[in-house]
Amino acid sequence: MRFSLIGPVYPYRGGIAHYTTKLYEALRQSGHDVQLVSFKRQYPAFLFPGRSDKDPSQRPLRVFRARYWIDSLNPLTWLATFTRINRYEPDVLILQWWTPFWAPVWLTLGALTRVFSRRRLVYVCHNVLPHERRPWDLWLARLALRWGTRFVVQSSDERNSLKNLLPTAQIDVVPHPIYDMFASQRICTAEARLKLGLPADIPILLFFGIVREYKGLEDLLAALPLVRQRLEGVVLVVAGEFWEERQPYEATVRRLGLGDSVVFDDRYIPNEELPLYFCAADALVAPYREATGSGAVQLALGFDTPVLASDACLSGEAGPALGRVFPPQAPRAIAGAILSFFHKHSPGAAKVPTNPSDRGDGWRRLVDVLENEARIQEASES
Repeated sequence: MRFSLIGPVYPYRGGIAHYTTKLYEALRQSGHDVQLVSFKRQYPAFLFPGRSDKDPSQRPLRVFRARYWIDSLNPLTWLATFTRINRYEPDVLILQWWTPFWAPVWLTLGALTRVFSRRRLVYVCHNVLPHERRPWDLWLARLALRWGTRFVVQSSDERNSLKNLLPTAQIDVVPHPIYDMFASQRICTAEARLKLGLPADIPILLFFGIVREYKGLEDLLAALPLVRQRLEGVVLVVAGEFWEERQPYEATVRRLGLGDSVVFDDRYIPNEELPLYFCAADALVAPYREATGSGAVQLALGFDTPVLASDACLSGEAGPALGRVFPPQAPRAIAGAILSFFHKHSPGAAKVPTNPSDRGDGWRRLVDVLENEARIQEASES
């Protein structure tokens, strides 16, 4: 089967780039021919909220057969990309959707593919609508997504969101697969803590990834005084770039007297340093306020690091795999989950390995959906 897959890969950074790379590898490992298309330019600098959209890692996830054809601001490259994809004659075109910024590009490619090529078009939706919504986002999402023949979402809440947008959409729910591509680099907890300058024998919690309001860091900080009443010496490491003002969080730390319990590492964490954080932590805490998939959770599972997460983060799809689940925006519940976890787990204890068969299952389920669309295309041509 032949697939055209469009999305960011190295030299671009972040979870969507990792996802594109892993999906490409999963399709190739299943014996398929894949045309991978990425970007000449992703975002203009003034629109990107972080310091850079490029990956600073010394050990990047590379894809050596990517075609860097699309410039987000040059419609001529969109038309040229369609021509090249059409010449390749894929059974299925796979577009990834995570922000309405890409609506004009995806609308162009989607409409041309459906009208002229008459190929199947699958949208992999990381977020149907953005967390910080603007008045035009709903209109742009509907305009671009209406050309899809099938959709993959990562939670039941996202399925409901897409159904509200496109009532007749054909949707498969495939929870975010585990990111285990860095698991071979894991080190022992004591060594990881030594390299990060963290104490060896106290509870260490990790909040990982880009800091945005919907991820609930403020709720986790509010829970820490309740945790410290019964758990001395606990430290929260906040590792990730702030995409909003950092000062309010620092003010909360000062107001709650948490200066010796919170460590901020305000930057994009490169691949080679990921094992330090996930191996040093006793648990990742993901107190998200809104329903969403989480690359940080899947990284933690790839390192066998226990996860304490809100049910908004999980959307009911992956709870059994995790340590504790609590309601969003509930500091007392977050504190209770943390205390309950450490009641059963000693600080710095060795991680319990995940069943290896569980790691590839998510990618296999996603490939199954895409293969089914390819079979439909093949049947329509026979």
